[in-house]
Amino acid sequence: MVIIKSPPQIEGIKKSSVLAAQTLEYVASFVKEGVSTAFLDQKAVEFISKNGAIAAPLNYNGFPKSICTSVNNVVCHGIPSEKDVLKAGDIINIDVTTILNGYYGDTSATYPVGEISPHAKQLIKATRDSMYLAIDALKPGKSLNASVGQVIEKYVNQFGFIPVRELGGHGVGIHFHEDPFVFHFTTPSHDTILKPGMIFTVEPMINASKNWQVTLDESDGWTIRTADGSLSAQFEHTILITEIGSEILTQI
Repeated sequence: MVIIKSPPQIEGIKKSSVLAAQTLEYVASFVKEGVSTAFLDQKAVEFISKNGAIAAPLNYNGFPKSICTSVNNVVCHGIPSEKDVLKAGDIINIDVTTILNGYYGDTSATYPVGEISPHAKQLIKATRDSMYLAIDALKPGKSLNASVGQVIEKYVNQFGFIPVRELGGHGVGIHFHEDPFVFHFTTPSHDTILKPGMIFTVEPMINASKNWQVTLDESDGWTIRTADGSLSAQFEHTILITEIGSEILTQI
């Protein structure tokens, strides 16, 4: 059941979403060669706590850290660790979800570590651009799948890239994960007609190959990687459907 948010709920979700965006920007300022992903997690905890909020991922279904840090071929849900030290040429997705006064805001972005390859640069740009193209297509009365999935898949395919199919965006705001499920590829399944007051994430996970399949690391039960070892990038915003279009909530 998709939750249509009331004006007071929207206001609360907006505040949490802005904090999530501020946290992401703060943590990203520490991304450089030689920094561990555990250090990034620590910085996120400090910033979120200082602003009177808590990190949604911590202890969520047993997740052990406060942010997700996904490096290179890790698609999502990478667990911060002292052992994971960034090196020049890496790309890293940082995923932040805050709970402020009971409301959730969710955002992520992929960053280069030092100088990266032209292929990695193209992947990051195509992933970011596909997200914004999908957001621009969101309007009340339109199909969610047509607005997001079709737009993203068509755009990234021209670069030889492909969206991950087993994961997607989700409703958010009152809970961490709500309906609707947001597909990032073309599908007629479980479609939703957009209505004002809906809030959900658009978060394409794009593999730098023609293989959309992923694997789960059974040793930690969380880390998801590309099946073929290719790079993967992701960008994410929390979006509100308005009377005339959409509004990005997770921006400063």
